[in-house]
Amino acid sequence: MASLLQDQLTTDQDLLLMQEGMPMRKVRSKSWKKLRYFRLQNDGMTVWHARQARGSAKPSFSISDVDTIRDGHDSELLRSLAEELPLEQGFTVVFHGRRSNLDLVANSVEEAQMWMRGLQLLVDLVTSMDHQERLDQWLSDWFQRGDKNQDGKMSFQEVQRLLHLMNVEMDQEYAFSLFQAADTSQSGTLEGEEFVQFYKALTKRAEVQELFESFSADGQKLTLLEFLDFLREEQKERDCTSELALELIDHYEPSDSGKLRHVLSMDGFLSYLCSKDGDIFNPACLPIYQDMTQPLNHYFICSSHNTYLVGDQLCGQSSVEGYIRALKRGCRCVEVDVWDGPSGEPVVYHGHTLTSRILFKDVVATVAQYAFQTSDYPVILSLETHCSWEQQQTMARHLTEILGEQLLSTTLDGVLPTQLPSPEELRRRILVKGKKLTLEEDLEYEEEEAEPELEESELALESQFETEPEPQEQNLQSKDKKKKSKPILCPALSSLVIYLKSVSFRSFTHSKEHYHFYEISSFSETKAKRLIKEAGNEFVQHNTWQLSRVYPSGLRTDSSNYNPQELWNAGCQMVAMNMQTAGLEMDICDGHFRQNGGCGYVLKPDFLRDIQSSFHPERPISPFKAQTLLIQVISGQQLPKVDKTKEGSIVDPLVKVQIFGVRLDTARQETNYVENNGFNPYWGETLCFRVLVPELAMLRFVVMDYDWKSRNDFIGQYTLPWTCMQQGEPAPLTSGQYPSSGCLPNAVLLPLPGYRHIHLLSKDGISLRPASIFVYICIQEDLEGDES
Repeated sequence: MASLLQDQLTTDQDLLLMQEGMPMRKVRSKSWKKLRYFRLQNDGMTVWHARQARGSAKPSFSISDVDTIRDGHDSELLRSLAEELPLEQGFTVVFHGRRSNLDLVANSVEEAQMWMRGLQLLVDLVTSMDHQERLDQWLSDWFQRGDKNQDGKMSFQEVQRLLHLMNVEMDQEYAFSLFQAADTSQSGTLEGEEFVQFYKALTKRAEVQELFESFSADGQKLTLLEFLDFLREEQKERDCTSELALELIDHYEPSDSGKLRHVLSMDGFLSYLCSKDGDIFNPACLPIYQDMTQPLNHYFICSSHNTYLVGDQLCGQSSVEGYIRALKRGCRCVEVDVWDGPSGEPVVYHGHTLTSRILFKDVVATVAQYAFQTSDYPVILSLETHCSWEQQQTMARHLTEILGEQLLSTTLDGVLPTQLPSPEELRRRILVKGKKLTLEEDLEYEEEEAEPELEESELALESQFETEPEPQEQNLQSKDKKKKSKPILCPALSSLVIYLKSVSFRSFTHSKEHYHFYEISSFSETKAKRLIKEAGNEFVQHNTWQLSRVYPSGLRTDSSNYNPQELWNAGCQMVAMNMQTAGLEMDICDGHFRQNGGCGYVLKPDFLRDIQSSFHPERPISPFKAQTLLIQVISGQQLPKVDKTKEGSIVDPLVKVQIFGVRLDTARQETNYVENNGFNPYWGETLCFRVLVPELAMLRFVVMDYDWKSRNDFIGQYTLPWTCMQQGEPAPLTSGQYPSSGCLPNAVLLPLPGYRHIHLLSKDGISLRPASIFVYICIQEDLEGDES
């Protein structure tokens, strides 16, 4: 594929013109529009820009960071400037993660089309690369960066600089010996294959070589039977057969002669360990593997809070981009706060704040376009309506006309059901969540008083920033105090709410006696956490028959997040997150919904679906069997710099492992740090965790740069559900097989993941390949189901 890229760079007319470079207008806002010169570099992987045609250039973006290319007509910013800038000449580069889009306007329609075609071609080529091809391209990128004078050769001085760029601190004499060994032409420089050989010598992994030789009779290759022994003894592969081993050899062995002889070389063995088959995440959990025919309330549903915001809750920008990003990452419940707008058109923004405003109809059109690009399962529009009767009618009209057949406007079978439909039954349907009138309320709508649950000072702040009405506890005896008002809910909008009628929460007893399965209550994080502590089992039982939505406190004006795990522990289905904010909490959310095809629905454990469940998230008891996780953190590979601007700085990495689950399971441990080595650090340390409720546990690996003067700096992370770790067949625990730890009494060995690579992600959840850590993992289960 790398050679295919080079072929395209020398033959494709669009790419040839892009390598020559051309001026385009970069647009950031209505007031910021500046001319820049953009050029595709000869490696085909980076685009640089300069202020002048022959001015000093700097990197603009990498092709591997690009998600897609959009036409100017699909750009929210460029559409707002349509009277000033021709849309036909504009296009948008959309990046992975949370990086802002890049809006560009070319000098002609032809130039814009040329850049759009060329960029999309490069994105498609990069996307289709396998692990080895990505590694080859990554190596080519490093050569380009190290070759400071761009002469296609690398001197030893340039190699020394490159080593610092790559996070390597190496003895100069040893580095020079590797350089001389690779310089087979004895030219004093490295070119092409010579640099590849230098890199291979640099990246030789003693820990993998030792593992390879422990199964290889001659130390040069693994025969079919030797590789089969490794898969069975160390990886504990299920139903491992000669056919499976042969299939892996055929896939990962780079040499044709090795494939013909059915043997695996050291390069092939390493390729296997670094592949998806050697990944910590079980490939069987990547596609949709769960039962999708159960009622909606039996699933955790990926949910977003104030989805229209791409910044903070006070002055941030409202944008349809928030909906696009949420939906493309698998979010299935998006929030829409709607207010009266000018010219009779409802607008979406965070009420009573300085956030910008967007048209409601643009939000609906965006949802219609992107709802099912990532997942076919239903999307929920959580409406918070603050509009007049007239503009509610306009809302109903937009929903009906724009969404068309996607909108669920009647029950599936035309009769009143006895339970919520399943995700499978609701494929490619959009549901409206909101207030709904009963027959009586069509004639008269009652607005009830609510008693504040917060302290007065906190409530005052909440009321300034939180547009979603806080469901309040209420004295059931105060019916005489209800305030009568004229109808404020439009029947046309009410009729579009089918299965998700919003109701105020008073108590679990009141819900059981007065509410129906198709009604849903919302809770602030403060209220939900308090209920979990005070009545955790009642909350669990409540969530077995009715949906609950939890949203962040209005005090989180910076769009920070709470930990969703606490709410999932009680079975809350729709735990809404500020998805624009990266961090630990979103890592947990992303990791949780990475399973099951990333479809946005994850089936809850059976004890959270049983209406008579005795589970209490604060006090889990048997029949839960505690499990013990042993993680030997072996080594790291090609860890990126924390600060890329400091060429001379090299990281001091350590690995922190965190468990999130029920409160008693939440724990963290870390290795010691390795000084001045981010390229191939070796730890060889074993960490041990005991977990009571593995069905709810999340496992997070974080690599940090140790800093004795201040907080350690983040390098990369990977988060996954405990139940999605690679699993194999059980094997007996033999004395001395695993590092002794004092925390394994009365234990039997459960399925073992074995040797696995953990491929790190950035703060934004973007792949940092080839950055990874290499671990050995085993899980053991107590013979006795100890109670906590």
